[in-house]
Amino acid sequence: MKTTISFSALAGLAVFAGNAHALDIKLGHVLAPTHNWHVAAEGFAEDVSETTEGRVNFKIFPSGQLGNEKTMVEGMQIGSVPAGIIGCGSFQPLDPKFGIVELPYSWADRQNAYAAYDGELGDRLESLAAQYNMKILAWWENGFRHVTNNRGPIEAPEDLEGLKIRVTPDKMRLDTFNALGASPAPLSFGELYSALQQGVFDAQENPLSIIYASSFYEVQDYVSLTGHVWAPACLTVSSSTWNRLSEDDQAKVQELANTWRDKQREMTQQDDQNMIEKLEAEGMQVNEVDTAPFNEKVQSVWEEYEPVFGSELMGLVKRYRQGE
Repeated sequence: MKTTISFSALAGLAVFAGNAHALDIKLGHVLAPTHNWHVAAEGFAEDVSETTEGRVNFKIFPSGQLGNEKTMVEGMQIGSVPAGIIGCGSFQPLDPKFGIVELPYSWADRQNAYAAYDGELGDRLESLAAQYNMKILAWWENGFRHVTNNRGPIEAPEDLEGLKIRVTPDKMRLDTFNALGASPAPLSFGELYSALQQGVFDAQENPLSIIYASSFYEVQDYVSLTGHVWAPACLTVSSSTWNRLSEDDQAKVQELANTWRDKQREMTQQDDQNMIEKLEAEGMQVNEVDTAPFNEKVQSVWEEYEPVFGSELMGLVKRYRQGE
């Protein structure tokens, strides 16, 4: 007696066989699902799945579901966290040279920053990350950081005097705000809203998009456009995960990481144009800042860190910031 297998059954077997070779990659970040990191990551994941015909599937976990940035960076080193979008300053515990992304008032023009990170400066830092078993796929944008607080507008460095401000847990940021006369202290991002709500901190500093997406307008009254740091975000994959992809799929994922880098940057630029109006609508008072006195105050930070970063990296920053 002959066994007959229907066409639909064969099709089902083919789908099953294809799915058996699929690679699901958890990708975490610490920001809210409303932030453009998450929106861009979802678009990236959808395009990767479609382009690789389901062989590579990024699953996005926002709001610190895979841990804070320190935990994710440590996890990517050993392969327990497959991928993440990381504020690049969080790589400093691996190597102090990563602190160069946090150098205050490096970039007056974000286009010069894009050129640097898509060019030689990014290449040097990608090579450094590779030594710690991580593949930086693309330099997305965290953006210009500004100060919020409940005491009053920050119009001059003297207005920061004694202000207890939460900063990211890296030495560069602490040194920057110490130079500006504030009283900085680190705290994980996931604890920040409640710390502001309870008055544990008077102030914090973040890009406008994060201030809005995290609803800090509910617990802070003033936004001062200090623009003290422009920082990139690293779309990063653990090397052990990356090496599981075929060369063809690696090329496809890399191309889409670059495509969504550009889209995410556009989102950030659009957010910067819209967020002031949105924050004011939520009741925050926003003030412009003459950054020259702030820039002058942090020159001691540049001098202190030049031996740490070395002449090559510092030379690249100085070259690109002049648009060369």
